[in-house]
Amino acid sequence: MTDGPRVALFVTCLVDLFRPSVGFAAVKLMQDAGCTVEVPEAQTCCGQPAYNSGDRKDTIDIARQVIAAFEGYDHVVAPSGSCAGMIMKHYPELLADDPEWSARAADLAGCTHELVSFLTDVLGVTSVEAAFEGTVTYHDSCSGLRELGIHAQPRGLLSGVSGLHLRELEDANVCCGFGGTFCVKYPDISNNMVSNKMNRIVETGAETLLAGDMGCLMNMAGKLQRDGANLRVRHVAEVLAGMGDEPAIGELADD
Repeated sequence: MTDGPRVALFVTCLVDLFRPSVGFAAVKLMQDAGCTVEVPEAQTCCGQPAYNSGDRKDTIDIARQVIAAFEGYDHVVAPSGSCAGMIMKHYPELLADDPEWSARAADLAGCTHELVSFLTDVLGVTSVEAAFEGTVTYHDSCSGLRELGIHAQPRGLLSGVSGLHLRELEDANVCCGFGGTFCVKYPDISNNMVSNKMNRIVETGAETLLAGDMGCLMNMAGKLQRDGANLRVRHVAEVLAGMGDEPAIGELADD
């Protein structure tokens, strides 16, 4: 047991369905930092797909369910800037005119964090005990960077990983083309964007691509794999937690 903060992990749909190792990595990182971590069983999607599609009614219903599932914790943490941003930025707006739910939405938003930001900005973690041999490059997801200001935090922790060399990606802050439902609505534009991103990634000469959002990672991994690029893709939490030997994103589909 620990006297540290009681934290609820918001797993996210993509982590749950496609990359559970990211969830285990998040738990390890927070436990190593002294947190008591719980995973509420009643959690569901954050509602972002419905929100991006203009389905306000279902988004509000989902938001209320998420709020009820996560109330009472010291912090709520998600290994995803987009899901954390949905709760932190959009729940209070969606429920602002609801007398019963507005304060509850604001309270949840105020204690919700993206994983790496939580470790560095809230817990004050400056280094982790991890090793990863090789050269990596890092993509900044739109939601994490623009909504939550996440840029220096992952780079700071990666700088202390033994054997890891970070090679910055040109246009690291440019969208990869995923954008939630954007890639479905505008597939040609999305494909052009991820093609440009793939070229910048390959130009770095890095062996591994890292990012903090599974949507971005799956989009880029799929394009890299389809075009035959010899480059592995992982969530930054896996490397920081010392789980860098997990099969790369996209490789599991070949088993």
